[in-house]
Amino acid sequence: MTDPLHTDLLDLAQEAARRAGALLRDGRPADLAVAATKSSPIDVVTEMDIAAEKLITGLIAERRPDDGVLGEEGAATEGTSGVRWVIDPLDGTVNYLYGLPTWAVSIAAEQDGETVVGVVTAPMRGETFHAVRGRGAWATGAWDGERRLACRPAPPLDQALVSTGFNYVADVRTHQADVARRLIPLLRDIRRGGSAAVDLCDVAAGRLDGYYERGLHPWDLAAGDLIALEAGALTGGRPGERPSGDLAVAGTPGVFEPLQRLLEDFGAWHD
Repeated sequence: MTDPLHTDLLDLAQEAARRAGALLRDGRPADLAVAATKSSPIDVVTEMDIAAEKLITGLIAERRPDDGVLGEEGAATEGTSGVRWVIDPLDGTVNYLYGLPTWAVSIAAEQDGETVVGVVTAPMRGETFHAVRGRGAWATGAWDGERRLACRPAPPLDQALVSTGFNYVADVRTHQADVARRLIPLLRDIRRGGSAAVDLCDVAAGRLDGYYERGLHPWDLAAGDLIALEAGALTGGRPGERPSGDLAVAGTPGVFEPLQRLLEDFGAWHD
């Protein structure tokens, strides 16, 4: 059965992501990476990030004023409807700064604490991914029309292509690099895309066999985690736990569990 509320939440998330994505794409100065304004390039990115979040939260407040909101750039309201929006207005800010295409707007809707809708739009890739709990994961942009997503058949771990991300704190990044160094001989290869939301969607789309990262926030994960799950992937954190700031892991069945075990053995969950 299709829940009309979930359909309404999906429609709103898609509209908000599309509008925020267009704002970010069209508002980015062409020479941003070399300081197009009197302020630093980072200031410009922060301003765009905040503007995108205000656009999204403003639209939600207009359409669904009783909903709660949790946003990367500080939006935090409790709400009274049982619905909470978890928003990353610009996931992949360094990619955005440098003009790389892998950045995204990520919007999820939770109902009574459970994520029921996820939308990730990557404007420079021309792709949008979405999922509703129990209704599969879908994408538009790189395919004719709308395509239902399914993760790849599981390869042996030594043939798995796995993506990860690194913290910007030097000591933490050094430990993460050591974990990656130990993993590389056991995998086909490792990628570093720069956007957790896009990496999770790429697992869903069969472009990656797995993904892991430490230090993510709820807004980095919420939409992409649901999209990966609805495409048939497995997701988690440390063994027996859900994804969290300690560790987030996603993978095609057959890759997920051995990857998760290796990450536990290698101490990927601590700095």
